[in-house]
Amino acid sequence: MSIETTLARIDAIRQAIADPAQLLGPSSGSTGGVEAPSSPASGSPFATALAQASAGYSSATTAAALEAPAASLEAPAASLAFGPLAAAGYQTAGVSASTPGARIVQAAEGQIGQTEQPPGSNESPAIAGYREATAGAIPGAPWCAYFASWAARQAGEPIGAGGAGLGSVSEIWSWAQSTGRAIPNGPGVTPQPGDLIVFGDEHVGIVRGVLPNGQIETIEGNYENKVAANVRSPGEATGYVNMN
Repeated sequence: MSIETTLARIDAIRQAIADPAQLLGPSSGSTGGVEAPSSPASGSPFATALAQASAGYSSATTAAALEAPAASLEAPAASLAFGPLAAAGYQTAGVSASTPGARIVQAAEGQIGQTEQPPGSNESPAIAGYREATAGAIPGAPWCAYFASWAARQAGEPIGAGGAGLGSVSEIWSWAQSTGRAIPNGPGVTPQPGDLIVFGDEHVGIVRGVLPNGQIETIEGNYENKVAANVRSPGEATGYVNMN
């Protein structure tokens, strides 16, 4: 078979695939779209034309030529899994919007950038709202625990006895120990998004994600007078509170 003949038959196959309607005969006159056709009978004009155009080709060669474009279209779908989270390098396996941890992170993320007014006062309209999640909260007091209590309540996972919230880091750790949620930090310990990250009796934040290098991304209330997104080294925390 000459090259010219081969090219002509390939062109005929492409035309048949691109516009099969021209080979199916006159329209029935129906409106409202075209119903997906069933497999063409061997004697139909389309089948005849396709068979003529394909003469001399093996079925394996034809199938490969027709299936190759479909594979190239489907490949990008795998790269979209988990969208921005995967692109940022987060450990996303098993994390969904339905988990308590994911909801806590979502609540906290919406508050990034909220600042004290004025700086150093431990006060602002937003901070007053965080205190509402803790029974007996004191205006003007350090508010990292109030913020953690607020985010947990927003996610439907309130902390403290009866879900009343907790106003200090030591109270949060004691509650975690009494409920089996306390995870002392150490070799091989990896928190999950939404867990609380504890720094002794001084400070508490929320785990946002774990990066491939092991560093912990956090969202912390009362960090430099605001709600801030940070990156912490794995050894900084003294422990975690499991919220998942």
